[in-house]
Amino acid sequence: MRNLRCIIADDEPIARQILEGYIKDIPNLVSIASCKNAFEVMEVLQEQPVDLLFLDINMPKLSGISLLKTLRQKPNVIITTAYPEYAVEGFELDVTDYLLKPFSLERFLQAVIKVRKTMVEPVQNTGITKEETGKTIFVKSDRKILKLNYNDIHYVEAYGNYVKVHAEIIILTAQTLSEFLEKLPTQFLRIHKSYVVNFNHLKLIDGNQIVLRNGTKLTIGKSYRKSVLVYIENS
Repeated sequence: MRNLRCIIADDEPIARQILEGYIKDIPNLVSIASCKNAFEVMEVLQEQPVDLLFLDINMPKLSGISLLKTLRQKPNVIITTAYPEYAVEGFELDVTDYLLKPFSLERFLQAVIKVRKTMVEPVQNTGITKEETGKTIFVKSDRKILKLNYNDIHYVEAYGNYVKVHAEIIILTAQTLSEFLEKLPTQFLRIHKSYVVNFNHLKLIDGNQIVLRNGTKLTIGKSYRKSVLVYIENS
């Protein structure tokens, strides 16, 4: 397992010291810079490769959120802050995790593990490419916002004014199937008024049924059969 090259960005010396200590406690993490403001971070990013940025939000001159908006290419980001109200905006900017101060070494380690999974987690026997696994979607469920790889999703099911997202768990989110489909890439296809399927998980088509690799069977609607066949022929 290769080392992750990390930057700390926080205007509080004590906060930087705590993060430095946590990084030293975890194997394969290396701190290459400890920055007091966003401009120091930008300078480091221009000079050398960085895998992971621990980013405070409330910094002088340029906030952490503003910094993320200016970066065309950014490393994996874990926000470290005392302000919970920026969580939604942070996740919309594709951060990996959001740590509320004060946080424990255990919680810090959980966030680092999330980063490791996005970088090295293999996808086997599914025909899914490495490029595809890096694409993600944010799904709101109750008071939580969940970040999913597109290819974690097997299929999506209409449920009134909600949809059920079938992944490792079932996630219920308040939007229609049509609204949800607009956010998905081309590997997802509507096969029925009630189902959208991730065709990267397709095992076979048996008559009027889609069979997924996990054994799930879904009916192809009559009005959708032609579009399914066209998709297969052009894939």
